[in-house]
Amino acid sequence: MMKILGQSARYCDGVSRRGFLSIGALGVGASALTLADVFRAEAQAQARTPARPTGSRHKSVIMVFLGGGPPHQDMWEIKTEAPKEIRGEFKPINTSVPGIQIGECFPKIAARMHQCAVIRSVVGLPDRHDLVMPLSGWPHDSLRAMGGRPSIGAVLSKVAGPVDPAVPPFVGLANRTQHMPWSDPGTAGFLGIAHAPFKPDGQGMNDLRLKGAAVEHLDDRRRLLKSFDGLRRELDTNGSLNALDAMTEKAMGVLTSSRLVEALDLSKESPRLRERYGDGKPYKFQYDGAPTVNEQFLLARRLVEAGVRCVTLSYGRWDSHGKNFDLVRDHGAKLDQAFSALLDDLTERGMIDDVTVIAIGEFGRTPRINKDAGRDHWPQVSCALLAGGGMKLGQAIGSTDRNGERANNRPVQMGEITATLYHNLGIDVSRTSILDPTGRPQHLIDKEPMRELV
Repeated sequence: MMKILGQSARYCDGVSRRGFLSIGALGVGASALTLADVFRAEAQAQARTPARPTGSRHKSVIMVFLGGGPPHQDMWEIKTEAPKEIRGEFKPINTSVPGIQIGECFPKIAARMHQCAVIRSVVGLPDRHDLVMPLSGWPHDSLRAMGGRPSIGAVLSKVAGPVDPAVPPFVGLANRTQHMPWSDPGTAGFLGIAHAPFKPDGQGMNDLRLKGAAVEHLDDRRRLLKSFDGLRRELDTNGSLNALDAMTEKAMGVLTSSRLVEALDLSKESPRLRERYGDGKPYKFQYDGAPTVNEQFLLARRLVEAGVRCVTLSYGRWDSHGKNFDLVRDHGAKLDQAFSALLDDLTERGMIDDVTVIAIGEFGRTPRINKDAGRDHWPQVSCALLAGGGMKLGQAIGSTDRNGERANNRPVQMGEITATLYHNLGIDVSRTSILDPTGRPQHLIDKEPMRELV
């Protein structure tokens, strides 16, 4: 898509807007913004920010959101001693760590439990079908009046910046869902659009092909833009058009970066490796949620290898008010394959200590099974699975009571998990702050990293 308008246009909302060059239809947050717009905003923000040191080796995080609320008692802590109407259909299986058992739907993860840490006692999550707290560590209404708290990816974009100028530091892979919050990649919050995530569309490459125009046609677009702007450039007295060109050139640099294009091109991988990850098909129990796209795990690995600091994706639709056990058999087996393949891939490439992987939902599910063989919302306790990041792994942290209703010991706040992720990324949450729109410094999170993991 390209617009070159010479005069103001009045839109249906009654606002008169100046025409501009629009390169591609990049999805940035919830707004229809061009990539050049993002870079202009970023330049303004960086003009007020001290220069950051750079390093040759970067830390990354891959955040897998299990939208809908995964059932903790059917995955990581099977309640064999609970009454029949609570314990469900699954049996526990042994893992590679003596004394730790998990659900039978996850044999591959069980074989790699020494590389994982499961948290069985996550508390404090609200009964809300959205990603705000899992992706930021903060409640939904925190600083809402000034745009809300930024997600981890946006904070990394602000604090650490890009590893490669042509590779976005924050990428959201989630497919668009009918229930929109389940495909939220994490917002920039009060940090603004300069730190919003880059979102390839469902095909993964269309944004980079400029909505039907091949990358090699960019030179023609540059020449066309220059010919239209020739007269106005003669009248430019303050250099604003030169600044506009610089941001447009940077946007084109990202769009034509071979490193980013190749990272999003799974055909570069061997069929054998792609088979290890699987494709997650057929997509079952999707309804208004995300499909089980196993290939996004492979894309996430390729992106962090290319220089992305944070990749988010939404995997499956776990809102199992009915047919809970059928859903867990389907989603669980596919997650088992994708998650374990990612761990093996990162390990084989020597990346496992630099990349933290987390799978988490927005809350848990009721201990009691309902009349439709489902489990309903249960914010009282939930779970998380972590791996990589140089953590102390091979652990099961916390537990719930006999019926899986409450945290029995070591309740873990979401903010503690978020602080742990920042620690793994090399950020000291006790010393690092970011300025809000009023100029006031704000802590990244108000909790400390988990002592069991760091």
